[in-house]
Amino acid sequence: MVEQMICVELIYAEPDNQTVLRVQLPKYSTVADAIRLSNIAQRFAPDGPLRSQLGIFGKKVSPERVLKDGDRVEIYRLLECDPMEARRRRARDS
Repeated sequence: MVEQMICVELIYAEPDNQTVLRVQLPKYSTVADAIRLSNIAQRFAPDGPLRSQLGIFGKKVSPERVLKDGDRVEIYRLLECDPMEARRRRARDS
């Protein structure tokens, strides 16, 4: 019996660059499986993408989430500072 495969995209965005990787995985693979198979951690997220926030089409998911064909896995970078605090600083410095 031939194993069924799915195709998903992994997205990692840096301030000046966005990377899109397409990977094929066995059906019932998880977000963590896709991250490991793609090697995106070694290329772009040395702090560990499994500790980062993860999403599929903008909705937060856990690394254990089972993927469907066509899913778009998004790896969110950790914020360097609180966005509200950054706005306060900019307003104060203006």
